[in-house]
Amino acid sequence: MSPTVDAPTTCPITSKGQVTIPKALRQQLGLGRGSRVSFELVGDHIELRPCRPSPGQILPTDGFGLLSSSRPPVPVDFDPANLLKP
Repeated sequence: MSPTVDAPTTCPITSKGQVTIPKALRQQLGLGRGSRVSFELVGDHIELRPCRPSPGQILPTDGFGLLSSSRPPVPVDFDPANLLKP
């Protein structure tokens, strides 16, 4: 079980305007690498919310097709064992 954070936590802002969300908060909200968050100015403070997929939005289950290459595709009948034959 992940720790619950109720007390305010502070962290510095980098020269690029970046902040680190404390680990306990990331765990509590289920945020990991690649997660998206939204920022909203509310009065005199900023609210940060995790972006959740919309109902019906299809998310990839693997990384197939996420990378592109300038090389031609490998033929489907390619057998790498043929490279080892003398």
